[in-house]
Amino acid sequence: MHSFAAMSRLKQKTYLNWSFMNKKIAICLSGLWLLFSNASHAQWVQVTGEATVLESKATARVNALENAVFQAMTFTGGEIASLPLLKSYLQEDRQQYRFSGNEIRHISVLEQKEAGGKMYVTARIDIYPSAKSCHKVQYKKGLLLGRFSLAEPQQAAMGSIYQLGDDFSKVLKKNIQQRSQSFLVTGMTQVPFSANHADAMMMLAEDNDAQYLISGEITDLSATVDDHLLQADTINRQFAVNLDIMDGKTGEMIYQNSYRDIGLWPFARTSHVDTKTARFWVSPYGQSIQRITQNMMLDIESALSCRASLPEIVNIHQGMAQINVGRVHGVRNGDQLKLWHSAGFIDQKGIPRNRMVETAITLTVDRVYEKSAELRVNQPQLASSIQPGDLLTKQLNQ
Repeated sequence: MHSFAAMSRLKQKTYLNWSFMNKKIAICLSGLWLLFSNASHAQWVQVTGEATVLESKATARVNALENAVFQAMTFTGGEIASLPLLKSYLQEDRQQYRFSGNEIRHISVLEQKEAGGKMYVTARIDIYPSAKSCHKVQYKKGLLLGRFSLAEPQQAAMGSIYQLGDDFSKVLKKNIQQRSQSFLVTGMTQVPFSANHADAMMMLAEDNDAQYLISGEITDLSATVDDHLLQADTINRQFAVNLDIMDGKTGEMIYQNSYRDIGLWPFARTSHVDTKTARFWVSPYGQSIQRITQNMMLDIESALSCRASLPEIVNIHQGMAQINVGRVHGVRNGDQLKLWHSAGFIDQKGIPRNRMVETAITLTVDRVYEKSAELRVNQPQLASSIQPGDLLTKQLNQ
């Protein structure tokens, strides 16, 4: 009897153990399925950002963390246009950051260290890239980059950096070309931009296949000197700049912003500094300016990336249309586009206005070149109404 009871208890215990193990296996399998089923939607990325220690370690930490987030977004294909919205939250010195309504959901700071005058922050970042991000459903938009003038040329006397405006434009161009998701620079010009000469600005944009025109003014290059008796003087120099963006289709000013930073000026007061050299741009002052160009690029993304790209008809012949965007803008064979007639007019104040009239005409990309493409008109009987200057929008429901 005792033996039979013991056997029964053993069987019951064995059954319970198997039942418990089966539940654990089921839970594990369910967890694995959940992990892999969401793998295409969410990504954990571990990345190390870096920044030069300039003003303070706290500022360098924020800059390094921003750099880590930027790298993670670029790697996963997330919308970098959302980064400016997070900057105020990253100012807080925390180990964990949680967000809602953003592609970035969670940031966990794993390590922070300082070495060689730089701050390094390693973070684990949880990202949910959206398939409908603006840069994924729009073509890249062309930018015409103008010269950044010096508001007070005498402030450039220390170091003789009178060419800094031209070289700043080139560094901004490089930043946009290498890092922007929604824009590319189609040209650079020395022609001064003016909202009072909208006609000239629109012609300039058309000549360069640019949807927007960008320029600005460097407003502050002043320096403060801390005198020391037993060691070299410390020179900190300001860099402040205004950014102006005009719509190349209307000549209207659509975005303005200002930026300011300060950096250590490591050069002798009487030296002549070449702002084209790596020696200048790797200096603490040059790196603070480079950070401003990145902030400009991110703000341009945030402000304009979701505006529709507007390819333009440049030629129409026998049912085939040629447009002024191509492979570098993201055009692919088979893309569907909708035609809009461009109906510009002059208002009562003499200001040119651009008006788009919707049509029933659609076109399909048939052949793609580097900076242009050929499209087939899907309604051949309506092809005669298409004119050079008409605009197109990419169909988003493909």
